[in-house]
Amino acid sequence: MTAAGNGAQTAGRPTRLPRSARRKQLLAAAQEVFVAQGYHAAAMDDIAERAGVSKPVLYQHFPGKMDLYLALLDTHCDAIVAKVHDAMRGTSDNKERVSASVRAYFDFVDHESEAFRLVFESDLRNDPAVRQRVERVEQGCIAAITDTIISDTGVSRAHAELLASGLVGAAETAAQFWLAGGRQVPKAEAEALVAALSWRGIASFPLQGESA
Repeated sequence: MTAAGNGAQTAGRPTRLPRSARRKQLLAAAQEVFVAQGYHAAAMDDIAERAGVSKPVLYQHFPGKMDLYLALLDTHCDAIVAKVHDAMRGTSDNKERVSASVRAYFDFVDHESEAFRLVFESDLRNDPAVRQRVERVEQGCIAAITDTIISDTGVSRAHAELLASGLVGAAETAAQFWLAGGRQVPKAEAEALVAALSWRGIASFPLQGESA
């Protein structure tokens, strides 16, 4: 199945989509190609064919392959950071916050689009523009959790950042390990295991106003 849906052609004639819809279509096609082939092996011809458009149409929206790749990275990097922010803001129950943060990573790697490969398994990690976006994911997620830890415990920012980085690292690594291992543990159980491990550590820090 290609990303050329939404009526790429009608009665043999190309359909003129609104610019935003065409951009979305092209990004969907590019994602399928990049996930399947990696950046270096993918070609603009492949992406145009997958989208059911001509190369000139593709180049009207994206001047080059890197522009497509970075646009996809921006979308998915912003999405995972937003999910962790939502986990922090969605409840005042800190145990649930930890669970929701872990769930965000498992949901991301388990999505049928396999978009996580663009973020966590990119063959362009040494490219400065790609590296900056990947680092932004880690920094954004750590920042969201850091602010919550400071607010609730009153520990210093340096201590809070270190704790947050541990939670983010555990969630990301465990989610990828779970997927690479063939999902041998049911997803909900895997999430609960990692969340329990993280919670038992972070719960030892008393809330402000409580004694240790």
